[in-house]
Amino acid sequence: MADFCDMGSEAERLGLKSALAKAGLKNTGRPSRETCAECGNVIPEARRKAIPGVELCIQCQVELEEE
Repeated sequence: MADFCDMGSEAERLGLKSALAKAGLKNTGRPSRETCAECGNVIPEARRKAIPGVELCIQCQVELEEE
């Protein structure tokens, strides 16, 4: 039997899945860059796998979105 923590975790997982789908994160067909196109820092493997075709590190992506 699921408890409140299990149900909360499942709700969070579904919410994240929905948010990513709405954000338009689709496979671009391009490989992810290993280094950031803006600053040249290494893009972590987990980010490259989570966002196919990623070109920016997290810091540069945040700065771009804040502009």
